[in-house]
Amino acid sequence: MKALQLTAPRQFAPFVLPEALPPAAGEALVIIHAIGICGTDVSGYLGKMPFMEYPLVLGHELGVEVLAVGEGVTNVKAGDRCSVEPYLNCGHCHSCQQGCTNCCESLKVLGVHCDGGMRERMVLPAVKLHPRNTLSYEQLALVEMLGIGCHAVNRANVSAGESVLIIGAGPIGLTVLEFARLAGAEVSVWELGQARRAFVEQNYPGVTVLTEPPAEQCAQVVFDATGHAESMAETFRYAKFTGRIVYVGITKVPVMLDDPLFHRRELTLLASRNAVAGDFHRILELIEAGKINTEAWISHRAPFDELPSTMMSWVTPGSGVVKAIVNVS
Repeated sequence: MKALQLTAPRQFAPFVLPEALPPAAGEALVIIHAIGICGTDVSGYLGKMPFMEYPLVLGHELGVEVLAVGEGVTNVKAGDRCSVEPYLNCGHCHSCQQGCTNCCESLKVLGVHCDGGMRERMVLPAVKLHPRNTLSYEQLALVEMLGIGCHAVNRANVSAGESVLIIGAGPIGLTVLEFARLAGAEVSVWELGQARRAFVEQNYPGVTVLTEPPAEQCAQVVFDATGHAESMAETFRYAKFTGRIVYVGITKVPVMLDDPLFHRRELTLLASRNAVAGDFHRILELIEAGKINTEAWISHRAPFDELPSTMMSWVTPGSGVVKAIVNVS
């Protein structure tokens, strides 16, 4: 079957994988229909992702169809449309026992630590499939990305009426915006790119869009979705006394912490990693109910075979990409 492999930074190579085996007990064979391109994929493509090694089959934001199931599988059946929870956890370590499967001590994320879904078919643990036959494959491919924002807002325990500052309005920042809005927070977004500011203004009335650096102590909760060390260090300035800071983006570079400021305001610093199964269930219900509108998100599409020649244009500054989708079948 057809597959795409990232052999080195900026180098996709089409190749042929052996056909997927029939699913064993607890597994499901799925057809990949839609793949979302996320910041992790872009970082890996550019050679900036700290957890990736080449060669690698990318693809963890997946909308799939179940082709067959193995013995004992009851949560999905052949023909079901599903979103994929791409976090392969052990189930036994301290994190897993605490229900924090998103940060399993031996976690493998599809398309990051092991080969992912840029192929026609694959076998997955059935428990990692979340069915919703009323949604399109493209909508299902967006669920994992939305889970990042859902989990981050949950980490911060955002409540109605709280002031929230989101730094960065790329796809991850926008997912944080979705769930901060749903929590009833008063949201401000600081974004340097004009096109991304315009997107927020057009699609999120009531959200304050900043073109200049925020004022000191402007928010009770500050989310940094940039993945830039300097920006992450500056978050301490924007948090009010007793405020919370959440790092959603990730960087290879050490982040400087202004300790006197951190202590004086008694701030709380949180990391947010991935999502958990409950986030997927909630997001599917919200999309189905029309409370999250995914229509405006998808700005670019490409057929599977054209991705090697298209990817560079998507990652070029000024491309206007909000969310890109690869259609496999």
